[in-house]
Amino acid sequence: MLKIDYIFKNEKLLTEAISHSSYANEKKTGHCNERLEFLGDSILSMVTARYLFLNNPGVPEGKLTKMRAALVCEKTLAKFAKTIDLGSALLLGKGEEHGNGRNRPSILADAFEALIAAIYLDSGYKNAENFILGFIKNEQIDTDDYKSLLQEVIQRNPDEKVDYFVTDEKGPDHDKTFTVEVHLNSNVIGHGSGRTKKQAEQQAAKEALQLMGVI
Repeated sequence: MLKIDYIFKNEKLLTEAISHSSYANEKKTGHCNERLEFLGDSILSMVTARYLFLNNPGVPEGKLTKMRAALVCEKTLAKFAKTIDLGSALLLGKGEEHGNGRNRPSILADAFEALIAAIYLDSGYKNAENFILGFIKNEQIDTDDYKSLLQEVIQRNPDEKVDYFVTDEKGPDHDKTFTVEVHLNSNVIGHGSGRTKKQAEQQAAKEALQLMGVI
């Protein structure tokens, strides 16, 4: 049972929003949540951008872009989905069911976007906006999460893939310095160093974003 303060007039929209492609293919329903996800992604981006623009006067475009990316990234959307127990409501094929699909961040994030679109189609923009604002208003924004921002930029083209590779480790175990490269497909687009692999990856992503002119 979804924990949301909204009652659908057209329950078919809700069913479609929670139907993963594996379920649709297995049951041959012809209806999965991928089209709704496409629409929901755009609505989410618009609502989030407007909210950040109106509530952060004077903040430059680059900073707003980072804030939006932190709010709409897969990790954050999956967290939102878990707060409403969306995973337990999903309709999954047997493979995804046995593969812990109900807890997979990508599936949860996609279903959350599909749910946004379903609410929009069911009763209009304002209700979809209110639904989204109920989550993003209270979310702490990590604007230094350059990896999420880079992923947000790159995933606009589904054919592109980002990978991180440790190229060097220096120092004793208690005081190591890691060097990391970030690759876009097979091309190096950034380098970074840090005391942990995570810090080095963040710095590599930051350099890539700077080279792209995003920040």
